[in-house]
Amino acid sequence: MNAPLGPSPAQALAAARLVIFDCDGVLVDTERIGPEVVAAMATEAGWPLTPQDVLERFLGTPEPYLLAQVRAHATVPVDESWLAEYRARVAAAFDAAPHTMPGVRDVLDALEERSVPYCVASSGSHSRIRHSLTATGLWDRFAGRVFSAEDVAEGKPAPDVFLHAAAECGVPAAQCLVVEDSPAGIRAARAARMPVLGYTGGPTPAHWLTPAPTVPDLRDLLTEPANSSPQAPQGG
Repeated sequence: MNAPLGPSPAQALAAARLVIFDCDGVLVDTERIGPEVVAAMATEAGWPLTPQDVLERFLGTPEPYLLAQVRAHATVPVDESWLAEYRARVAAAFDAAPHTMPGVRDVLDALEERSVPYCVASSGSHSRIRHSLTATGLWDRFAGRVFSAEDVAEGKPAPDVFLHAAAECGVPAAQCLVVEDSPAGIRAARAARMPVLGYTGGPTPAHWLTPAPTVPDLRDLLTEPANSSPQAPQGG
């Protein structure tokens, strides 16, 4: 006898009192740009990496961890200016063609219509988050509800930034829904004991996000596909 199916993504959204979005790769289409920049800069520093290597090693992790790893493997001196150059290169590449991920505005419109609060909790710096959201016209929708790894002691995969976001928004962890596209983010949400859905509309393959259920399109949060096999969002 088959076990009963858990709530669909749309049902998980309906149960949430706060939706917490990751930024890069969930709201804005930067996860194809960042790995290319990191790979080029790491290679310049004497640590040959491909964009795929960067995705596998660093997707969803905070910038200080990235810098520490580059320093540890580089064959030339690497200082704090490396991060500034990385941010500048990513910003320039993103500015050339700023895009949100498909369905972002549809989901935000629906949340506002339903009076469901939402926020962003990212491993990126506040300056990077603001730049990305401003370039895509989303900043005004998140202003005042933007949380960064800079705000907490430890970035993802630690739960700190998600717990901080929930506390600042006044919502218990169990009543939040996290939407993430990185293994580190999934681990952070589970450590926070928050329901979480993995988003695979970017470069992240679904098996990297196990055991979280996944959605290939953010609009799946609004209307469950007729042929879907929903699972319960994993919270810890």
